[in-house]
Amino acid sequence: MKTWTDKLDSGAPPQVKPAPVSIAGMKAGEIMLVPTARQVDDFIRTLPKGKHMDVKVLRQTMARQHGAQVTCPITLGFHLRTVAEAAFEDYQRTGDISAVTPFWRVLNSSTPTLSRLSFGAAFVTEQRLREGLKD
Repeated sequence: MKTWTDKLDSGAPPQVKPAPVSIAGMKAGEIMLVPTARQVDDFIRTLPKGKHMDVKVLRQTMARQHGAQVTCPITLGFHLRTVAEAAFEDYQRTGDISAVTPFWRVLNSSTPTLSRLSFGAAFVTEQRLREGLKD
């Protein structure tokens, strides 16, 4: 069985292509980034300590960085979970919170992904409080 860390580095290559359907503020035909989990992880690692970026802004920013108009909301949702679960695996293995991807700078109590995490919301809330981030 693959670990979340294995899943972080697997999957299809990134794509930039026309969006097939209209969903989550994205219109069919817009140029859409379909990122990899590693791209999402790398992007989140660039967020400075104490700075929150909501998922909508993350989608817009990643799209612009890759020459697209939008980022696939479904793929990004899957990858946010993969990034968070892999980071938590790393934290459990090493005990070094400073070395893991700070996914709590994107996820908060209103992010649907939070309820799907195997380790629950308390860890995210604790890290957000530690950095002075509001929910």
